[in-house]
Amino acid sequence: MVLSKLARGVGPVLLIAGTALASPAVGQPDSRPGQMIVVSAPVAESPTGSLTAYERSGSQWRVVLGPTPADFGELGLGAPADDVFRTPVGTFPLGQAFGREPNPGTRMPYFQTTDADWWDEDVDSPTYNTHVRAAEIDSRDAENLFDSGPIYDYAVLIEHNPQRIPGRSAGIFLHVSDGEPTWGCVAVGRDQMRSILRWLDPTAHPHITIGVGIEGPPV
Repeated sequence: MVLSKLARGVGPVLLIAGTALASPAVGQPDSRPGQMIVVSAPVAESPTGSLTAYERSGSQWRVVLGPTPADFGELGLGAPADDVFRTPVGTFPLGQAFGREPNPGTRMPYFQTTDADWWDEDVDSPTYNTHVRAAEIDSRDAENLFDSGPIYDYAVLIEHNPQRIPGRSAGIFLHVSDGEPTWGCVAVGRDQMRSILRWLDPTAHPHITIGVGIEGPPV
């Protein structure tokens, strides 16, 4: 259920009572997340749950989208590992956005994919867990971001392994759902994914929190 202007242009605002944020020091830039996506599963083993998007309003949070159904890895949520279909638990920044479709209006860095766009997931590759643009890629395990189909019509990177440590999994995205469990990503409906991208603002330091039984954004 959409609750605000993110998807419809108008709507009520829900303040999350008691979820207050410490203010930055006077004269210091505010680097606290101003946008937070909360993904919650009922139990760790569940391949489905919900997603809710929040925006900071002063010292409190308001809901701007959701809760909406979300799909997770086939094994549910937990510690990330390569070739294990499990969605990582934790709080992570959101980074590069992309899609097979043109930019829907996001302010995040965005590129439209072709069949020359890959995400390298080979643990022995020097470009492990990075985007590679090439007609062909010298990798034993790389996902083509165009040929993978409509799930990547719209997507944004969940930066769960920015150090690119082999074994901790690669290519974890928030993307469009096909109604099936993912390989470890988080997936939502196509319209919801478009709305999320239009809402995301890199100046608000958007983050995603993934866990079990979460109610509201972290303090």
